[in-house]
Amino acid sequence: MKNGTITFIGISVAILVAGGVGYRFGSSGSAAQPHAESATTSAAVVKAEKKLLYYRNPMGLPDTSPTPKKDPMGMDYVAVFAGEQDDEPTSANQIKISTEKVQKLGVRVEAAQLRALDRFVRAAGRIEPDERRVFSISPKFEGYVERLHVNVTGQPVSKGQPLFEVYSPELVSAQREYAIAVQGVDSLKGADSVTQSGMKQLAESSLQRLRNWDISEEQVKALVKGGESKRTLTLRSPVSGIVTEKKAVQGMRFMPGDALFQVSDLSSVWVIADVFEQDIGLVKTGMKAKIKINAYPETEFSGTVTYVYPTLKSETRTVPVRVELANPGLLLKPSMFAQVELPVAAKGQTVTVPNSAVIDSGTRRIVLIQVKEGRFEPREVKLGQRSENYVEVLEGVKDGESVVVAANFLIDAESNLKAAVGGFGHSAHGSAAKPDGKATPDAQPAGAAAGAGYKAQGKVVEFDAKALTVTMDHGAIPSLKWPAMQMEFRVANAALLSGLQSGVAVNFEFVERKPGEWVITAITPMADTKPAATNAHAGHQG
Repeated sequence: MKNGTITFIGISVAILVAGGVGYRFGSSGSAAQPHAESATTSAAVVKAEKKLLYYRNPMGLPDTSPTPKKDPMGMDYVAVFAGEQDDEPTSANQIKISTEKVQKLGVRVEAAQLRALDRFVRAAGRIEPDERRVFSISPKFEGYVERLHVNVTGQPVSKGQPLFEVYSPELVSAQREYAIAVQGVDSLKGADSVTQSGMKQLAESSLQRLRNWDISEEQVKALVKGGESKRTLTLRSPVSGIVTEKKAVQGMRFMPGDALFQVSDLSSVWVIADVFEQDIGLVKTGMKAKIKINAYPETEFSGTVTYVYPTLKSETRTVPVRVELANPGLLLKPSMFAQVELPVAAKGQTVTVPNSAVIDSGTRRIVLIQVKEGRFEPREVKLGQRSENYVEVLEGVKDGESVVVAANFLIDAESNLKAAVGGFGHSAHGSAAKPDGKATPDAQPAGAAAGAGYKAQGKVVEFDAKALTVTMDHGAIPSLKWPAMQMEFRVANAALLSGLQSGVAVNFEFVERKPGEWVITAITPMADTKPAATNAHAGHQG
């Protein structure tokens, strides 16, 4: 009886404990449900706070949609909410590069500024004698060189210094005629005036003949005073300078007009500078020029532009410009090379960028603008004048905009690479091939995958993992009007060849990356009718 009572009490306690536990668990479950509902509600509120703007192309192409859609490769468009569009390019031609890559490339920017360009026109030239200071000694009568007083080229001479003595039968005869005429004038002093006048005219004619032969006044006076002719005549230097040419040899015979000596006054010289055709419009007479000579690197000479020649040298496309300068100490020698620098006056404040900021393709000029950190926008610019370090921008850049001055070619290469990869698998988006192989914007031919190129079936003959090539024995491709044949394709990346074996029948997709270059973007064995997602986009991964 006692044992039965104890058993009954134990069973009752167990029932009470079980009921309490169930009640607690039930209470916990009912309490958790409101918390879950609260979390769901708050998440919905947070999501509702973000305003959906549009859906963008997943591959970064300039295509947006107000509603969800898929691209021709089957990839979902990405939703862009308010506040997130700052991370997306605001223009289709903007280039987005990560901050880490920007640092690795060594990108450096500088603001475009208003400044006056200090421009210099530089040209190579040569020293030449002043043509107005070059004198030639050429007797006007026939004769012989009796004696040389100056007998070497390069010898300095002063004005009036004897150069050489000559003997001329004509000269002796002219002197005698004058002497006879003078004697006749003296003997006819008692004659009538007509006779005296005629004799005086004869004497003056003989004297003028001697003067026309460049007989010096000193010799003429001696001849008039003494009345005796001299066998030789001394020719003197007409100017102080340097003997730059000497053809006279003692004892030689010369004819009228032969240049026996040339004397140049080098106290003032010319620099003939060859200015390039595109710079000649900036050169004006009266401009000051700076001249440097290799022989005197520490000395800078100054001159003035005195003449711009009216002719152009077609061989070098240059125009000669004459610069006149003094030559103290005769440091400047004829035929020396000279570097001429002509400062050009600035036309005022203009928008300028460093020369390194311009990418010149030959047909257009591009400047990369930093829109924000890691965001760059290429702009075509119109350039004006250039200085030593800066170039004037007429159109395309505003004052204060940040332009890339270092690593801009690397950014350009990066953008070209992205464009190539981005257009690799999407070159046929929105287009298809006609039966003749040309693209049309509306229709899709049989066997051509939208955005992926063309589809075909074939058998792997052989492949080269190093060269990334595979030879396919494929069937006919109607969209290209290709019959069944065996040909070699390139593959987008090495991953497509992983696990591939010769003799295996496959479905494959390919595109024409450039004329005559056919590239496989996906390979799927015949047994697997659903291509792997990785292979479908292997071209983008490459």
